Formats: sequence, C-alpha cells, structure tokens
Amino acid sequence: MSTRHRLLSLLVENHPGVLNKVSSMIRRRGMNITSLTVGETDDDSVSRMTIAIDVGRAQADQAVKQLYKLIEVVKISDITEDPIVDRELVLVKVAASRGDRSELLQIVEIFKAKIADVGTESMVLEMSGSEDQVETFLELVRPFGIREVARSGTVAMARGRDGLRLSSKHQGRGAGQQPDLEAADQKRRAAGVLVGD
Repeated sequence: MSTRHRLLSLLVENHPGVLNKVSSMIRRRGMNITSLTVGETDDDSVSRMTIAIDVGRAQADQAVKQLYKLIEVVKISDITEDPIVDRELVLVKVAASRGDRSELLQIVEIFKAKIADVGTESMVLEMSGSEDQVETFLELVRPFGIREVARSGTVAMARGRDGLRLSSKHQGRGAGQQPDLEAADQKRRAAGVLVGD
C-alpha cells in the first residue's frame, strides 16, 4: 500500500444510504477514495467498510473525526500502520493465443491464480492477494496484452486477537431497529458537534 494511502476500517449501520453518507463526507473534504469495499458482518444489522484514501496521517485523522459525526458510524479504526491481513481480488482478461498460454500458465501457477474462463483468443484470470501482489501480477501479465481488468478493492483486518468489534451495547440489535439515539448524541458531543435539546 502506498505511503500516501491511509486504510480505514469502519463498522456502520446496515441500511440504505449509509454508503452514500460516508463517501460524501470524505468527498466534501476533498479526499480521493482509491478503494472502498462494503459487506455485512456476522451481525446483519452492521456492515464493515474498508476505505483506502489518498491522504496523509493528519488528513486521515480529520476524516475519522468527521466520520464519527455520522450517527450511522459505530466504530472506526485507522489500520494503516497496524499489522494486518489484506486481500484484493482481481479478474484480468488477457490476450492469449495458443502459443502464449504455457508461459501465461506459469505465471498463474506462481501466483496461485485461477483460470476463470478460456476463449479462443483470450483468458480470464482470477487472482487474490495483497495490493502489492495484485500489482505485480498485473505487471507480469501486461506484456501478453491486457484487455480488461476488474478489481474488488482491498478488504483488511488487524492481525491477532484484537480487532474491530461491536461493543456489547450494539450487539444483538436486529436489522431495521433504530440506533441508540442517546449513544449517538454522546458520540456527537465527544466529536465536538452541538446537539439540540
């Protein structure tokens, strides 16, 4: 991951409009999102977002403070400098005549990639790994002629026992239930946002 990228991991309420609110908050601060992935957690009322933003540490700290002002944001962790496990999936369609395929298959084997589809003039390869591994894989298949690329974006979590988990206060809240407004007001006060009476 680039030294200019910061990697944020968020737990957010799982309902319509949350992704838009989070990405809009970052956009309004003039920050570029280079990767964004979202998916449900083991609690279907909560989604996990992994966001890579192209900023330095001070701007990332500001983004975290601003994101905490959103009532739907439950928890945030800047995991850029933490020991993490990160993965990205890439599908790449490459030109592959019959004469080129044996060399291409060697690259596939080295990266433990898979052949997702084979045509008469092309192959679709599937590979997952860290962002650096994906970049290296793409560089090695580029000479064959890349016709199309689809990347999932980075998913990541901290290594070890600790991680981004819900507090017991948030666990067990079913999908569709309203957030705890008192806790949300406390969160906003802590972030320096005025709360009306």
